[in-house]
Amino acid sequence: MTRWATALLLAASWSTATAAEPLRPPGIGTADPRQAVDVREAPWHALGRVQRGGSLCTGALVAPRTVLTAAHCLVGRNTRGLVEPEAVHFLLGYHMGRWRAEARVIRFVVGPGFDPARRRPGPEWADWALLTLDRPLATPDQVLPLMAKAPAPRSALMIAGYQQDRREVLLADTGCRLVGVAEVAPGRQMLVHDCAATRGASGAPVLARGPDGQGWAVAGLLVSVARDMALGFAVPAAALPAPE
Repeated sequence: MTRWATALLLAASWSTATAAEPLRPPGIGTADPRQAVDVREAPWHALGRVQRGGSLCTGALVAPRTVLTAAHCLVGRNTRGLVEPEAVHFLLGYHMGRWRAEARVIRFVVGPGFDPARRRPGPEWADWALLTLDRPLATPDQVLPLMAKAPAPRSALMIAGYQQDRREVLLADTGCRLVGVAEVAPGRQMLVHDCAATRGASGAPVLARGPDGQGWAVAGLLVSVARDMALGFAVPAAALPAPE
């Protein structure tokens, strides 16, 4: 691991806040740029809530019946193992207690090497999951494509999720950028970005402009954030298998 990558990972693990500073959700920083976005508009119309019991994460349709999210969202709190697929539901276009469509998960795959029994499930580079739904919820032109390679550093990004401080709406940071790509283990990389997002946004797609410079595509998926700054880590979309 490079010194630069090590420093960034330490930033995600340690807080420098003092008792005199106001409490704020992790991953946000001193200023909060997040705003509610319309779940009926592109690219947000491909996003929804991944739910199991009282727990929720964010996910995105990357194929008509395939949702991309974080593997740690599927870890049972008491068993420290992966939950049964049937315990997970996806609510597409969730907003204030309503949603555009709902489907049950019938199977899922997680990143090879992901260990749910660890104190902090991971490793982070394996913290991804592809959920197969019991029915398609979109047509092929309504899903978000996966980028074949990471965008260049300083590329414009967006990220949105159903976050703990406003769980009923989709909150987005639409003005952030890619800091760079960190090698966190031999042959394993993570995207580092300065998007503001907190708990509940786990599994959210990190969006970048596609090769045509017009539409948005998935550059990665959010798996962790820093405690006291707008800094997050994402599994690169290029490391994921093609969705069904």
